[in-house]
Amino acid sequence: MKIILTIFNAVFLALISIGQAAESPAKPNILIIVADDLGYADVGFHGCKDVPTPNLDALAASGVRFTNGYVSGPYCSPTRAGLLTGRYQQRFGHEFNPSEPADGLPLGEATLADRLKTAGYATGLIGKWHLGELPAMAPPKRGFDEFFGFLSGGHSYFTSGQVLRGSEEVKEMDYTTDAFGREAVAFIEKHTAHPWFLYLAFNAVHTPMHATEDRLAKFANITNGQRRTYDAMLLAMDEAIGVVRKKLGDSGMDKNTLVCFISDNGGPTMKGVTINGCRNEPLRGSKRTTLEGGIRVPFVVSWKDKIKPAVYDQPVIQLDLHSTALALAGVEQKPECKLDGVNLLPFLTGEKTGAPHDALYWRLGKQMALRMGDWKLVRYDNHVDLGTAGVSSAKLYNLANDIGEMNDLAAAQPEKVKDMQAKWDAWNATLVKPLWGGEPSGANAAQPGIEKKPGRKQ
Repeated sequence: MKIILTIFNAVFLALISIGQAAESPAKPNILIIVADDLGYADVGFHGCKDVPTPNLDALAASGVRFTNGYVSGPYCSPTRAGLLTGRYQQRFGHEFNPSEPADGLPLGEATLADRLKTAGYATGLIGKWHLGELPAMAPPKRGFDEFFGFLSGGHSYFTSGQVLRGSEEVKEMDYTTDAFGREAVAFIEKHTAHPWFLYLAFNAVHTPMHATEDRLAKFANITNGQRRTYDAMLLAMDEAIGVVRKKLGDSGMDKNTLVCFISDNGGPTMKGVTINGCRNEPLRGSKRTTLEGGIRVPFVVSWKDKIKPAVYDQPVIQLDLHSTALALAGVEQKPECKLDGVNLLPFLTGEKTGAPHDALYWRLGKQMALRMGDWKLVRYDNHVDLGTAGVSSAKLYNLANDIGEMNDLAAAQPEKVKDMQAKWDAWNATLVKPLWGGEPSGANAAQPGIEKKPGRKQ
């Protein structure tokens, strides 16, 4: 009789435990997808006509599309550093692309993967790292349980080269974009019993211009060879994203997965950068500039049945994705972390109104920008207008009616320029000198720091 009661009690307690687990909703999964050098005009939800992006368009239609979505820098590595730390990367010296393999995300900076692991998340990175190539800087040492990808800033799409699984070289490789999609699906399949965070960082559509023959054939009517290859590469990325979203839908995990999509910077259209055939219309400027064409990007956040489809016009920045993920995971955002991002969910659900930020800031060497409301103060690379080295004088634009930044109002609004410059100067005074790659603008140019080293081609 005692044995029967013991078994009964054990079963009863187990049922109670199961019931309690059912009453406690599982922590949401978090998927952050990053495209590389994607043009602002090159997705269907921004009006692109010559290349279909049905899976990205469906993602945008299912969630919130941000018309003023930004990244904190105008090229690859710094914006990834900002995303993974939740902080303006200039605060810790990661202002430029790495110059040497030993240059990378400072080891004292915690990553989103580090923080989510404390909340019981499985963490994975698939694709491009570009935050340091030494073993101590590699993803397995920066909070990622699983890694499949490459450490540098660029890679062939057809050869394994330096593609790693963990710390072991992959011997055979087909088309990297397809492989990254498959690896993402495998990661999701593997982690069904606990929450997961996946950082899916494509190298598409960054150079080299490599596309598969079957996809190139679909764009035979496009006479410009570079644009045809670009379209085929973008199609491959869209298809890979579709494969991942299908896995989420088929498994029912889409109802408990926050999906975010951004590009790491604006499209490269200017001489001196990795031109790939992209388009940024109606924006002016290019990757490596603080004009809108360098920093405003396609930006989508989706969560089935949790976030209503909408178009959101207030300015946001990729740093916000970090804070949003932490809030969803129940990770305390301690003051000592000094995060610059904002949890976007209350703004998307209507719990909070107004703008998430009073201002957004940029610095890349002598280039700078500040956005406050509809106003933008900017100094940008002279190659955009003049084809010569140097940085423009301060320009003032009202983006509400001049998204292309063509009508400079600095002379007509000197007090506005003065006030905005003072606000930017105050922010700039909190930053440090770059660890490599160039001199900053403003007072920090005179600060002591690590010896400069020339940056790699961006």
